[in-house]
Amino acid sequence: MKLIYNPVFLEHDTGMHPENKKRLTSLGELPVTEVKNGEEYLSLFHCPEYIERVKRSCVSGRHLDAETVVSSGTYNAAIHAVGATIMASESGDFALARPPGHHAHVDKSSGFCVFNNIAIAAQYHANKGKRVLIFDLDGHLGCGTVKFFSKSDQVLYWSLHQYPAFPGGGDANEIGEGKGKGYTINVPLPASSGDEIFMDAFQTFLPIAKEFDPDIVGVSAGFDSHQYDLLLDLRLSINTFYKIGKKLTNNFDNIFATLEGGYNIEIFPKCLYNFLDGINHNKMKFEERATDSMIQTYYEYEGRKALAKQSLSKYWKSI
Repeated sequence: MKLIYNPVFLEHDTGMHPENKKRLTSLGELPVTEVKNGEEYLSLFHCPEYIERVKRSCVSGRHLDAETVVSSGTYNAAIHAVGATIMASESGDFALARPPGHHAHVDKSSGFCVFNNIAIAAQYHANKGKRVLIFDLDGHLGCGTVKFFSKSDQVLYWSLHQYPAFPGGGDANEIGEGKGKGYTINVPLPASSGDEIFMDAFQTFLPIAKEFDPDIVGVSAGFDSHQYDLLLDLRLSINTFYKIGKKLTNNFDNIFATLEGGYNIEIFPKCLYNFLDGINHNKMKFEERATDSMIQTYYEYEGRKALAKQSLSKYWKSI
């Protein structure tokens, strides 16, 4: 898995906002890839009215919502973020793109996200008859993604996220609707959850993802679950991102990823490169002391895990 990067993503100028261009410039000089304009793919997920509203807001410089800042260059960056994610999905690479996407809905922005890059790529492959697993590694629930695919049995959405936290939702008993019931796996983690809880949550529900037998796996790769990230209260070490990358590549073929959160620019590069090293079977470059959780946190997690397993057990033999 290689990085797909282009300076066009720096055109999304948000000033001192937490989601700013320093997230990418913190990585130093990167190889530049020519990325496609993904405008033609927007309608796979977004309605025409919303696409036009984004265009107008970028011209005027108005915020799309209370959290989502745009600038004159945002639309161009956003359509190329979509294009880069489609490219990554075809080559098995990592789209180092911004603005991020998993909070964006069909008809509205949310949580720093403009167009839903991962959902567009998933629908692109679903339209070709493929079974798609979306693993949302970001510490926030991908509210736009989970809502869009909640009635689908062709796309399995699996999220490990802090609960309660922005944007709300993502409880263990939210498992999809209609023919998509059972195809949403929400694993709500209590605040202060450490490495051992996160890895247990991954291992517990991995059998469902394998039973689903996806043709392609898309990772919403956010790194805001790290213990020093500013926007959440999870306590992962950088080691866990390596372990998750390695677990994914050992269990699935045809994996791609696109960037979501991760806002501590001193820590973010280490998280990213550890994840890539895990995926690519390389030695882990960065290491820090593993974290653990207080016993009360673990008890709370165990209760939530039991509810999720109970809710999903009637749909999957492996759980």
